[in-house]
Amino acid sequence: MDTLQIKSILEKIKTVKVAVYGDFCLDAYWIMDTRKSEVSIETGLQAESVAKHYYSPGGAANVIANLSALQPAQLKVIGVVGDDIHGRELTAQLQKLGADTSSLFIQKEHFHTYAYLKRYIEGVEEPRIDFGVYNKRSLEIDEQILAALTAALETHDAVIFNQQVVGSITNDSFIEKANALFEQYNDKIILVDSRHFNDRFSNVYRKVNDVEAAHLNGVQVEPRTMLPRATVLEYGQALFAQSQKPVFVTCGARGITAFDSTGYHEHLGLQLTAQLDTVGAGDTVISAITLCLAAGISPSEAAEFANFAAAVTVQKLFITGTANGEEILAISQDPNYIYQADLAENPRQAVYLPGTETELCDPSVLEKLGHIKYAVFDHDGTISTLRHGWEEIMEPVMMKAILGDSYDTIDAAGFKKVQRETQEFIHKTTGIQTIYQMEGLVNMVREAGYVPEDQILDKFQYKQIYNDALMELVNKRMAKLQAGELDWEDYTMKGAVSFLHELKERGVVMYLASGTDVDDVRHEATVLGYADLFDGGIYGALREYTKFSKKMIIERIIRDNNLNGNELAVFGDGPDEIREGRRSGGISIGITSNEVQRHGHNFDKRPRLVKAGAQLIIPDFSQYRKLVSLLFKEEEISETV
Repeated sequence: MDTLQIKSILEKIKTVKVAVYGDFCLDAYWIMDTRKSEVSIETGLQAESVAKHYYSPGGAANVIANLSALQPAQLKVIGVVGDDIHGRELTAQLQKLGADTSSLFIQKEHFHTYAYLKRYIEGVEEPRIDFGVYNKRSLEIDEQILAALTAALETHDAVIFNQQVVGSITNDSFIEKANALFEQYNDKIILVDSRHFNDRFSNVYRKVNDVEAAHLNGVQVEPRTMLPRATVLEYGQALFAQSQKPVFVTCGARGITAFDSTGYHEHLGLQLTAQLDTVGAGDTVISAITLCLAAGISPSEAAEFANFAAAVTVQKLFITGTANGEEILAISQDPNYIYQADLAENPRQAVYLPGTETELCDPSVLEKLGHIKYAVFDHDGTISTLRHGWEEIMEPVMMKAILGDSYDTIDAAGFKKVQRETQEFIHKTTGIQTIYQMEGLVNMVREAGYVPEDQILDKFQYKQIYNDALMELVNKRMAKLQAGELDWEDYTMKGAVSFLHELKERGVVMYLASGTDVDDVRHEATVLGYADLFDGGIYGALREYTKFSKKMIIERIIRDNNLNGNELAVFGDGPDEIREGRRSGGISIGITSNEVQRHGHNFDKRPRLVKAGAQLIIPDFSQYRKLVSLLFKEEEISETV
């Protein structure tokens, strides 16, 4: 889906009138101040202090917020709140979003507005405090809601029926009468997302996650179970066959699949490097899908659009976020898709070419082999191991930056949380320029809140701290090389240099592209003795960092040489170069290099390489002769493959 398509969808959405029925909730966020407050004179108990607090729409109210961000023509709210401060705040927020709240009814007895108080202490969420858990909706309110639904089905283009709170529908008669309405207005777009009553509704479009799809097919699975792709397709097709109305199945980071009369349409999830918060992503999805369908967009395109929208909101922390048109356009420019999530997480599914250690991740790549004229190599961890251990240096640098003066005093749980997030970020960003990793670090420092704003360094300062620590390690290794205590073979992956020579003999033009500073890359390649093999050039990070990226190098090679995708091979142990090779239509070969041994697998690298789009995976270049024969389809290996 290109920019013009998205802009067209955004314009069409502005004509849509949509109504939302559901559980309208208020999310309250209290960020606690660790300095506490006074000790109560009356009770003698230590009082706590709130540093800041804010409130945002939750449940169906967050659906309204997501709809509002995309600027439809009309928004109507259908539901109930209590006669309380939370209800008044929620109503005011919905009105501020431009929604018609005339059908947001007030039940004065046996009903409290659904509100969820989330307390955070040093970035860690404390047990939630819930309001409205034991609500009982009256029959009178049910009838008012049904009347409002009837009116909305007459006057609006689509209705979202959103049920998320346990026990929010307390009378079976409401479900029976709602179903009668859905049958009566069978030609209308009615999209249901119901956490507890999914199997009770008919004549509706459905938005479900993969586990809910299993339940609707009579199969009980545990929450957060990752169902295989084939199983999701089976369940989604069965649901469509049953209803003959579009079904949308979300699979978290693995994306969205739409099912309709033309078949199924898979849209891969996006690989995101930022810290993620998936709360409210389902609200974004159902909002975007409904607006698209009501605007005449196909189910497949609606799912793709919603996929981009959800990728925006999951990157917004400590709030149930929304996605506007500008943000959706931005994230759709160069999306980084997650390929073959099932294979990535389950090495038992791996298929190896006979007689080799080469994993075949994408069988279609075999048809592309035999035409390679150009090759791009990552450096660190792909050819060179001089910088092995950089992650172990970057992690404490980032941890100390994020925690500041709290580094030595934070409790174990808080420390572990920051450490886990830091490690995840490093793994996701392996292979990109260090400056972009430091840019991410600045955001993490700011979001964590341990360091005062005026003490946060910029990305260049953080990079300098990291580089100083890393170069201390690298210089010691270089000194051993220069002293003759070790030689180049001790700091290169097994078979890598021999493989480079084989490519050179076949006339392949080779490029070295690293996220490390360009002068350091050139120096290290020269010291290790293979710089002259890269007749295409050696590239690395520049002070003006926006003028270099592996993506730029690959695009330039294809453009300048008028290449077909199968004429370019990209080799690397990080997702960045593998992703760009796959995006360009080239052949992406992932290296799960064990940099300590210089041969064999580091299986921690495999999942991220598969997800980035690696079509072939090797542990090292020790079988370089077999690899060459495979890549060039030489006679002696053709029968084996």
